[in-house]
Amino acid sequence: MASLTIRKLDDGIKSYLRLRSAKNGRSVEEEVRVILREYCEGSPAPASSLPPPSPAPTESPAVERTGPSVGQPSVTLIIGGGIAAFKALELIRRLKERHIDVRCVLTRAAQQFVTPLSASALSHERVYTDLFDPGSEFDAGHIRLARECDLIVVAPATADLMAKMAHGHADDLASAILLAANRPILLAPAMNPLMWNNAATRRNVMQLRRDGIHMIGPNAGEMAESNEAGVGRMSEAAEIAAAAVDILRPPRPRPLAGKRVLITAGPTHEAIDPVRYIANRSSGKQGFAIAAAAQAAGADVTLVSGPVELRDPPGVTVIRVESARDMLHRVQAALPADIAIFAAAVADWRVANEGEQKLKKTPAGMPPLQLVENPDILATISKLEDKRPPLVIGFAAETEHLIDNAKAKIARKGCDWIVANDVSPSTGVMGGDRNTVHLLTRNGADIEVDSWPVMTKEQVAAELVAKIAKAVENDS
Repeated sequence: MASLTIRKLDDGIKSYLRLRSAKNGRSVEEEVRVILREYCEGSPAPASSLPPPSPAPTESPAVERTGPSVGQPSVTLIIGGGIAAFKALELIRRLKERHIDVRCVLTRAAQQFVTPLSASALSHERVYTDLFDPGSEFDAGHIRLARECDLIVVAPATADLMAKMAHGHADDLASAILLAANRPILLAPAMNPLMWNNAATRRNVMQLRRDGIHMIGPNAGEMAESNEAGVGRMSEAAEIAAAAVDILRPPRPRPLAGKRVLITAGPTHEAIDPVRYIANRSSGKQGFAIAAAAQAAGADVTLVSGPVELRDPPGVTVIRVESARDMLHRVQAALPADIAIFAAAVADWRVANEGEQKLKKTPAGMPPLQLVENPDILATISKLEDKRPPLVIGFAAETEHLIDNAKAKIARKGCDWIVANDVSPSTGVMGGDRNTVHLLTRNGADIEVDSWPVMTKEQVAAELVAKIAKAVENDS
């Protein structure tokens, strides 16, 4: 028998159906089937034994919900098998807090960790578990679950389930839904670190990303298994819910669509010997935030990053380097570009003669270290005669005389804009999450200064990208 979806009933009829189904010991859906069958057979059951319809409470029990609420986004949540399945219950609550309707699908393995009753109680919806359920598959229920939603979330996404997706298998309800989907899909992988790093899993992840599947995580940390740690923990429920909301938002403007943006970020490490190096305290957070904002604005983004402990921004081509010379080489190889943003804190000097072995203490004291100047990446690209990006933006990290030093830098380097910020230890900018910047731009022979308030580094990135988009529009 087909699964029924009935909408736009007034409260009186809802109350009548609830009372009748309770009296007969059936679900509301089954009771509606009985009524339809009796009507078709010409023998409708008498309703005199039931009280007349009356207004009903606006909040109905979970078993009586038959579809998404009008005007609210809806998610089909597929809960995979694994210890992280317990987090999916918290995810249901987080999604509903954000006014998102949730219908759950539990794989057979997931039911070893959470029960359909738990998911139903939290989602206020029927839970689906079986591809061959006669109550839902009479009218291809897996197709409806794949289509009657705005987003499909898989949490946890196990290695097995991702392998099925990557290779087009559909041997259970979850994989059939995913194969029949024409909606966005968000995966939250969760598995042992060795499984995550297995070559087969990495191939499957690459294929799924090529197929346009969204992913969040996995995170690094302790595993459920004793003495196991690494990358493989499922993202927290709040993180997954935030990612779902981001996907469900209306399409954002893409003012940089078709533009190539080159960005540098993080510190450089200049080797003294195989063990030691010269470096600085840059975290790379500001450059990574700019890369993410530019990608969200539609740009094709290449990010050349020094050594940092940050995840690659989704949709961004990330090239990892160590030294200033490596960074310059990679930047030159990434040209041409329409916009170049040099946010990296490149070391000004390196050791002239890098030790092949670890330098040892001697009775004579510290071995002499002769320093030589590193290549100036910003100046090199700004002064190119061929392949110079039309807009070159540098960063000036200063501890004193901020604006004066930034004005001198924009003139000396030959770039178009400078983003100046105070990186004195008291500001907490280096390694922190907030920034206070001043944007210096050329206006003929003059240099204009636009001072911004304290913002998060993501807000600085969004504001900078908005300024870039406006400049690009004006120039076109």
